[in-house]
Amino acid sequence: MTKIHFNGEWKTVEVIEQTPLLYVLRQQLDCQSVRFGCGSGHCGSCTVGLNGMAVQSCDTPLGAVENQSVETVDYLISGKIGSEVYQSFIDVQAAQCGYCINGILVSLVLMFRQNLAPDRDKILSVLDRHLCRCGTHTRILRAVDLAKKRLAALAPQDLDCA
Repeated sequence: MTKIHFNGEWKTVEVIEQTPLLYVLRQQLDCQSVRFGCGSGHCGSCTVGLNGMAVQSCDTPLGAVENQSVETVDYLISGKIGSEVYQSFIDVQAAQCGYCINGILVSLVLMFRQNLAPDRDKILSVLDRHLCRCGTHTRILRAVDLAKKRLAALAPQDLDCA
């Protein structure tokens, strides 16, 4: 049995430790927002937060996350930073099919938690780990710029930074 802090709650799952975290999240914890993309950690669709860092859950074994914090897009967009990033994506219609967006949102929310004013190089570095097959990269960058402006306008005490 493995215990993880999943989206703010402790959960215990009973599968072998080598099982990819992605499968545990989808099949044991019924979290369908974490997507299976490539299965080899290259596309970013399965990205989740692990102790505040973005990781691909398809190649992260369950045993590596025991007693650690795992956050998915569902949880992250419920905070102030996440809701601003999410709304920015909606406002500029950054998603086309939407398959990759959950992983992208996870990475961006975690980035903004660490730095509310990332430069373009940092943003591109974070997005570089994600493949958008629809090619909405320009709209994604517009959404990030809008989120950055919105977050800059908020009072620091209103934010949920780590």
